[in-house]
Amino acid sequence: MRTTLIALVFAVALSATLEAASANAGKVVYDKACKSCHGIDGTPNPAVAKMFKVDIRELKSPDVQAMSDADLAKIVTDGKGKMKPVPSAAPSAPDVVAYIRTWKK
Repeated sequence: MRTTLIALVFAVALSATLEAASANAGKVVYDKACKSCHGIDGTPNPAVAKMFKVDIRELKSPDVQAMSDADLAKIVTDGKGKMKPVPSAAPSAPDVVAYIRTWKK
């Protein structure tokens, strides 16, 4: 019983470490490929929104955070509306999603 409990605690700690690594890797990609439009903290850049005549969704908003990881990764990979696909971010889409999840309210 004690061995099982120790193994469970270790597994949870390892899982949290792996998740943090994904979010950290996603931040690097986000800063290079997404930040100019979506802002440093997921708050849209109003100048870019005005230039493209589009509403950019706040990535911290409940409606974005309610989307599935697969749906968010698909948007990064394929684009949506006026947002073009982001080829440099596509291979790291799960990491970018993990980073976006760190803003969940």
